[in-house]
Amino acid sequence: MIFRQEYPRPQLVRKEWLNLNGEWDFAFDDNNIGPKEKWYKKEHAFFNKINVPFAYQTELSGINDQSFHDWVWYRRELEIPQEWKGKKILLHFGAVDYRAWIYVNEQLVGYHEGGHVSFHFDITEYLTEKTNTLVVRVEDPSTDETIPRGKQYWLEHSDSIWYTRTTGIWQTVWLEALEPTHLSKLKFTPDVDSGNINIEYEVSGDYLNKEIDITIEFKGQTVASESIQLYERCHKHSINLYNQKVFRTGFHHDGWNWTPENPNLFDVKILVKDKSTIIDEVTSYFGMRKVHIEDGMVHLNNKPYYQKLVLDQGYWPEGLLTAPTDGDLKKDIELAKEMGFNGCRKHQKVEDPRFLYWADQLGFLVWGECAAAASYSEEAAARLTREWIEVIERDYNHPSIIAWVPLNESWGVPGIRSNKQQQHHSLAMYHLIHSLDTSRLVISNDGWELTTSDICAIHNYNHGNHDELAKYQYFKKSLSTKDDILQSQPAKRKIYANGFDYQGEPILLTEFGGVGFKVGGDPGWGYTSVKNVEDFVRDYKRIMEAVYDSNILHGYCYTQLTDVEQEINGLLTYDRQPKCDLKAIKEINDMWHNDIILK
Repeated sequence: MIFRQEYPRPQLVRKEWLNLNGEWDFAFDDNNIGPKEKWYKKEHAFFNKINVPFAYQTELSGINDQSFHDWVWYRRELEIPQEWKGKKILLHFGAVDYRAWIYVNEQLVGYHEGGHVSFHFDITEYLTEKTNTLVVRVEDPSTDETIPRGKQYWLEHSDSIWYTRTTGIWQTVWLEALEPTHLSKLKFTPDVDSGNINIEYEVSGDYLNKEIDITIEFKGQTVASESIQLYERCHKHSINLYNQKVFRTGFHHDGWNWTPENPNLFDVKILVKDKSTIIDEVTSYFGMRKVHIEDGMVHLNNKPYYQKLVLDQGYWPEGLLTAPTDGDLKKDIELAKEMGFNGCRKHQKVEDPRFLYWADQLGFLVWGECAAAASYSEEAAARLTREWIEVIERDYNHPSIIAWVPLNESWGVPGIRSNKQQQHHSLAMYHLIHSLDTSRLVISNDGWELTTSDICAIHNYNHGNHDELAKYQYFKKSLSTKDDILQSQPAKRKIYANGFDYQGEPILLTEFGGVGFKVGGDPGWGYTSVKNVEDFVRDYKRIMEAVYDSNILHGYCYTQLTDVEQEINGLLTYDRQPKCDLKAIKEINDMWHNDIILK
């Protein structure tokens, strides 16, 4: 059975590509003898089969082994289409956790470190006209707490908030055929205030005297078309879209801007031409969207916007970090919107670009977050930094992403409250991300012990069970005013690290709730617990009333969308079955409307 056949890079689409998902040869290398014995040359070393792109720990991989195997190998044969002869062939990997060595026809073509981002290699010179062999060697140190691992547990069996590991290939592998001269980078930066879309692109190969044609459409109608003669490899220019038309600006409504309520997108076609011959054709899209801070509130397209987010871990029972199908990614967003949420915080995971595509298309805010290390070291800081640079390069064009979260709850910086080195790491990540992306907000350490940050993001699970009235009243009071919330220490952690304090940024409650409710089967782990559907809905309403009563909160992120393994805090079960009538959740979420003047 073959899964995941959809085009994997929705922001830069070409017609000539070949999906390499499906059955591969596979081998465990527990003693790490493969390099010495040159397994990249030996077909007989591979005794197992695996269904790519699912990790060996998953049911859908066909192996379903959750024990430690830190070195694994993959192998398959490649047939390059005849019509690709003379073209440049790129080999793409959506994500491989954690280190990967790539061999083509027994030759090493490249190495990549970082388990959550895409990478590619030009393999043209390694190919033959006959059948080609692709081998991938992977190292994933199961117990190393200094690599960005997110929720993947460093002990063998998952427990509490820690889950089963994902080793090796876990996103689509694919080939792409290109002419020697082709578009190699494309970046869209919307300027809602001017009505301009700023376009940056790079052309590889012999670009001199070539021509770029750019056509932009909105809902099937051409709104801009330009041709540019190329004299440099890199170009940057702006195209005005609103053209002094007030109905397009969103002055009294969304107009042509992108919002969760009206996810307006512009379709783009880019041609690279040599005289009248098309040598590269790319399709893409963008949204006109602005996010900024004003008067202590987050503004979307220059209007105050109350964020109703849900924490989304992005795990599936059959595939762990890998969604079984593209439709499963879309379904998670549809279910969240059905419950009245307008976005998610993608927790401790860099999500598949297909999820971001559906967030763009359906209208769903996303806080992007990278997996964290558990411990701090100079190498851990360097690893996280390198990965974030690649994350932003890959996902920059998605209008749904409005914020980046480089650190969470002091994971990887356990001494940040007073440790100057770890504080500098937090500051470095904050400023690095802003240096790469000026169009989004950055939260320095979501939860507590913040340094410089665009949002004061606080976690508080101290609402107690429904019969713990004193605890609940204290929870309500801790959210009621600015002074109350800033002086609270919900996890016995100060809201700001030593030497830092509140500077007027918006205050959001970005983790809370976590009502544990198991539908059938053995009980699991939750922050609080209920025993039936009626109590589940009642407890959700009780907690949300405290949030909506706050005089200072301007948004929230509820924990969480789904159960994950033994963690039963979800509004949905692990296999995405509702735990109650979703209309009841929406009715509670709709107690607060975004058209109400913010407090």
